Amino acid sequence: MEVYTYIWIALTIILIVIEAITVSLTTIWLAAGSLIAFIFSMLNLPVWSQITVFFAVSILLLIFTRPVAVKYLKVGDHRTNVDSLIGEKGIVIMDITEHSTGQVKVRGQIWTAVSKTGESIKKDTEVIIEEIQGVKLVVNALK
Repeated sequence: MEVYTYIWIALTIILIVIEAITVSLTTIWLAAGSLIAFIFSMLNLPVWSQITVFFAVSILLLIFTRPVAVKYLKVGDHRTNVDSLIGEKGIVIMDITEHSTGQVKVRGQIWTAVSKTGESIKKDTEVIIEEIQGVKLVVNALK
């Protein structure tokens, strides 16, 4: 076996380990390219063809299969913790005024809140959470 055979198999293993650690769906396609290059090296094909097939396979897989894999595996697509509050409804329990914060109760928790438009929102008004800035909810009154 040539030295390139060992290089390609080592690269394949390293890229698979990186993918397993990061789960970013990027290095797995490079690992596939290096695996095909490994096969080319086992067939004693020239080094330039090994390198060419590595780049060709890696780029083609990255372009054509990554979007499909990301769509079906939903990598990084779910909201958690505080981000899951965006779009939720809450009730104002302490008036929100133009120049001061108020309080909103959402899912049984009380949050400091400000009005997105700057308008005052009275107690017992139903609001929708538009965004979160630090530990404050930014809300709009529902009409």
